This record gives sequence, C-alpha cells and structure tokens, in this order.
Amino acid sequence: MSNWTSLWYVWLILLAVFLLLLSGITASCIQFCCRKKRLPAEPFPCHPYDLAGSAVDSDSTAHSTVT
Repeated sequence: MSNWTSLWYVWLILLAVFLLLLSGITASCIQFCCRKKRLPAEPFPCHPYDLAGSAVDSDSTAHSTVT
C-alpha cells in the first residue's frame, strides 16, 4: 500500500478540482447578485400587428387545378 503523502499528483488533482468547484460557485453567486440588482426590462416591446387575409372561392383556377 502506498503512502498518501508521496502521491503528489493525487493532491494536485484534488487541489485542481477544489479550485474549479470554488471558482464555479463564486461565478454563480456573482451572476445571481448582478441579476438581482438589475432592473427588470421587457425583452420584446409590444408592437401592433397587421393581419392580411385573402379569400379563394370555388370558381378560381387554383382551386379547379387541385380538384
């Protein structure tokens, strides 16, 4: 069985994983605080919509070619 203090690469990997977790938690906390302080803005302003329609009766050429 190996001595844990002689396995320096295991401690290096554990330190790297710990630092990654710590930086991820810190970044998410900063993002949460910045999002909380920002005023809520409407993402898409409301615009009136125009609606166009066209009618096709049974005597049109487009309808007779389909039937």
